[in-house]
Amino acid sequence: MIRPDAGLRVYLCREPVDMRKQIDGLALLVQEAMELNPFEEAVFVFGNRQRDKVKILFWERNGFVVWYKRLEKERFKWPARLDGDTLSLSGQELNWLLDGYDISAMQPHKALNFQSVG
Repeated sequence: MIRPDAGLRVYLCREPVDMRKQIDGLALLVQEAMELNPFEEAVFVFGNRQRDKVKILFWERNGFVVWYKRLEKERFKWPARLDGDTLSLSGQELNWLLDGYDISAMQPHKALNFQSVG
């Protein structure tokens, strides 16, 4: 299975998207609604109203790629609406979302930054 690298930038469109949209329509959504550059080194994630389908758009060197996943049962646990219509995720969080985890409920340990030992 193809999955994004943990360090990849991921932008999630919080609003439901018509899954009939293809590459051009999704790229236009990235540019106009999300106000992002569809050609940057990132993936753009879209879900439908029922939250049982996801499309991921990304630019790969010389053309766009769309990755599509449809669930037979269950639903994706889409993050709750906060500020704005776009949410930035890590590649790991996207993998968790695709696996069915509620990423808004998952909190990692805080990062510690020490300057010396003892």
